[in-house]
Formats: sequence, structure tokens, C-alpha cells
Amino acid sequence: MTIEVGLTDDIALVQSIRRVVFIEGQNVPEAEEVDGRDGEALHLLLLYHDAPVGTARLLIDGESGKIGRVAVLEDHRGKGLGVALINASLDVLRDHGLRRAKLGAQTHAIGFYEKLGFTASGPEFLDAGIPHRAMVCDL
Repeated sequence: MTIEVGLTDDIALVQSIRRVVFIEGQNVPEAEEVDGRDGEALHLLLLYHDAPVGTARLLIDGESGKIGRVAVLEDHRGKGLGVALINASLDVLRDHGLRRAKLGAQTHAIGFYEKLGFTASGPEFLDAGIPHRAMVCDL
């Protein structure tokens, strides 16, 4: 299995993956998905057998980094690619000297993130009409 995850400047490519996963797959309104913050973020691209199949966006705020827009194309889920994507995201945040990672997890994915060291905090909230919980992980 060939998995590569690295930083990318190809915003159009990561946005195309997010469009398929969020706008088309989860009916997230385009105005919420395309929030104007991509220019200030670091973007990870996940390649599986040299094909782009996943992405995550990292926003840095002081000593914390927010992992967001985590997306793996549906046909490629269940292969450990999400784990590779989150671990690479945590590595990038550590490399930038940050002390904490945070994210908003869709409630069905809380267990996935807990296995990777995140802890849920605060009440459930809606993001794009989808239930989420805030999660944090010390780096």
C-alpha cells in the first residue's frame, strides 16, 4: 500500500476533493465550505497509489493549530488513510512548534479521533447542519 501525505500549494486540487466530500456528499452549502480562509492555511494532500484522494487544512492560531476540512474520498475510506492524514497533520503542527491541536469532529467520528489522542470537550454543536463536538490534543 503506497500512502503519501505532504504539504501542497495546489488549492484547486484540495478544494476539488472537499467539493466531492462535503458539498456533493454531505450537502454542505458551498458558501460554508468555501469560507475564504484557504489562503491563510497550510494544506495537506493525501496520495494513495499516486492518486489524490484526501486532504486536510491547518489553521495556526498562537500556540494552537486547528485541523479542519478533513476529507477522504468515499471509495478510499476504511483503508487507514484518515489515520495517516491526521498523523501527518499533527506532525506538521509539531514541526511549527505548536503545543495543541484542535478540531471540530462530526459526532460519528469522535471515536476515530479519540483513538488518535484527541479528547472531546464542550457541548455538541451544529456546523453546516451536521452535529459536531470540539476536540483537543496536546502535542
